Amino acid sequence: MDLDLRKLRYFAAVAEHRHFGRAADALYIAQPVLSRQIRALERELGCELFVRTTRSVQLTPAGEQLREEAAGVLASVDSAVRRVHEVGRGVRRLVVAFASGLRVSEVVVAFAAKYPDVEVDLLRLNWWEQDGPLRDGRADIGYLRGSFDRTGMRVVAIGNERRVACLPLSHRLADRETVVRADLDGEEIMNTQRRRTASIEEKFELIASGHGIALVPETVARVYPRPDLVYLPIADAEPDETCLVVPAGRRNELALDFLDLAVSSLRP
Repeated sequence: MDLDLRKLRYFAAVAEHRHFGRAADALYIAQPVLSRQIRALERELGCELFVRTTRSVQLTPAGEQLREEAAGVLASVDSAVRRVHEVGRGVRRLVVAFASGLRVSEVVVAFAAKYPDVEVDLLRLNWWEQDGPLRDGRADIGYLRGSFDRTGMRVVAIGNERRVACLPLSHRLADRETVVRADLDGEEIMNTQRRRTASIEEKFELIASGHGIALVPETVARVYPRPDLVYLPIADAEPDETCLVVPAGRRNELALDFLDLAVSSLRP
C-alpha cells in the first residue's frame, strides 16, 4: 500500500496534541474531517492507532510505533522538498549537526572562508537520536560522541572524552572528589530507557530536584555549571569516542570537504 503523507501528518498532529479538537485547530481543518481521515488511515493499516475517550486520546502500541516512524518519514520528506527548492533557487547549503558540548565553530569559520557562497546551518542534536537527522536528511554531517547506529555511515574518529557523574548537591556522594562505577550501584540513572527528557536543561532540572543522577560528557558539564549540581569524574569508566559522521550513501561534496577540514582542525 502507498502511505498517504497527508493522513500521516494528520496522525502526527493528533499524536502530538492527544486531542482531536486541538489537533484540528493546529491543522486549520474541521474536527470531523480529521476524525474521518484518521479512521481511514486505521482501515488502511488494519489496526487501531488511538484509544479514544470523551476526554482524551491515547496511542495504542501500534500508534506509538507509527508515531516514531512518522517523525523520521516526515522529516525526510520535508528535507528533500527543501533541498529541491534550494537547488531550484541556486542556493547552496550545508547543515552541520553537533552533540551538546562539542564545538564546530572553528571549522565553520574555515569552511565559510573557503566557500563564502554556501550557507551553513547548525543543528544541535538531541541526546537520544544522534544519528537520526543524518539519516532523514535534516543534517549533512555530524560531530557525535558515544554509541549510535553506524550502519550506512562513514565514521572518522576524532578523539575520546570522559563521562562524569552528575549528582544533586544533596547527594550522599557529593563531597567526593571522584567515584568508581560500583559507587553508583542502585542509583536511578536517567537515560532514554528510564526517562527521556526534551532537553539537557530539563534533565539537569530533574537531577537537581532529586529525581536521579546522570552520566554526562565532561564537555557538557563544563558548558552547564550549576550551584545545585556536582560533577564527579568516574575513575574506572571507559571514555566515549568523538567522531565525524556522514551518510555513506549520500554523495555530498560540500560535506566531504567540511569533513576534511574538520579532521585536521578537531583532532588533538
